[in-house]
Amino acid sequence: MGKDYYKILGVAKSAPAEEIKKAFRKKAHEYHPDKATGNEEKFKEVSEAYHVLGNPEKRKQYDQFGTTFEGAGGFGNGTGWADFVRQAGFGSSGGFSGGINIDDLGDLFGDFFGGGFGQSSARTGRQRQRGQDMEIQLSISLLEAVFGAAKTIALTKEVVCEKCRGNGAEPGSKIIECKRCHGSGRVTSTSQTFFGAFRSVSACLECEGEGRLPEKKCSACRGQGKVKGKTNIIISIPAGIKSGETLRLTGSGGAGETGQPSGDLYVVIKVLPDPQFKRTGDDLLTTKTIRLTQAILGGKVKVKTLDGEVNLKIPAGSSSGKQFIIRDKGSHKLRGRGRGDLIVEIKVDVPDKLSRSQKKLVEELKAEGL
Repeated sequence: MGKDYYKILGVAKSAPAEEIKKAFRKKAHEYHPDKATGNEEKFKEVSEAYHVLGNPEKRKQYDQFGTTFEGAGGFGNGTGWADFVRQAGFGSSGGFSGGINIDDLGDLFGDFFGGGFGQSSARTGRQRQRGQDMEIQLSISLLEAVFGAAKTIALTKEVVCEKCRGNGAEPGSKIIECKRCHGSGRVTSTSQTFFGAFRSVSACLECEGEGRLPEKKCSACRGQGKVKGKTNIIISIPAGIKSGETLRLTGSGGAGETGQPSGDLYVVIKVLPDPQFKRTGDDLLTTKTIRLTQAILGGKVKVKTLDGEVNLKIPAGSSSGKQFIIRDKGSHKLRGRGRGDLIVEIKVDVPDKLSRSQKKLVEELKAEGL
């Protein structure tokens, strides 16, 4: 068969087209002459292999006849690298006309020359960044979660430079046109390769693609337009918020670089445990201890709520563990109107010690069948 193109690319003979393409790209990157690991001969060899195996018709003929097949665009019978270049469609001008998938070569050579293969293109440089998003955890009480609150926190973050007011220029100096790119934000460079000359357009490193820059950089922020600092932020806690929910404060994160917006601040809420109430959804659960006589005879007891004390009627014969519902004394609803309920569970206090007269009375009740 002559050259084993499958072995050159490191794939099995049954490999699908996508696997062959990936193998070619990997080896082409490894052997490209412009890289430290480059090897021109091996680069030509893997390109030759892909020229055949990357074309369904040529691959079919290669599998049948090997590298000696005639008229199939193979590299046998003395066909060399120069013939491959002509077959691939590269003339003396370095232009492309066909013969090999331009998408494959475009992806490959774009990494080296800054864009499409054999043509000029703009390469994106480092863009000025918007501010960093931040996340903090804020602990609040149950009362604040139920009714809402305004909390002021001190936050250390990147803030807009007060000296230059965020434009990156020393006060009194001007924002001028970049002398390197003449205000275009782009520079053009030419690379000489064995394919010919390749021109690429990239972002100007001097002005970072902006086309303008400070005549003199701000001494406080070094032209970044932001510095580390502390600031107070007021966080509005909506009524009914639950533990684990997140508030987003647009623009309250880190300051952006010159001319760019600030990031966002994400506040993760943690509702602290309350000694009196337990929250279940929008309802609150509490317990009320009553005397044995109140449980037997019934009566009214005072129950604490988040709104203050209310009277609760205990029916005669109430047992320990019985629950009563007080409407609209739970949490405000975060999404919707109204409030949840307060669920009161009673616990009957059974004394472990009785006086002589109390014991006599209980024995009399026992005698009555109670």
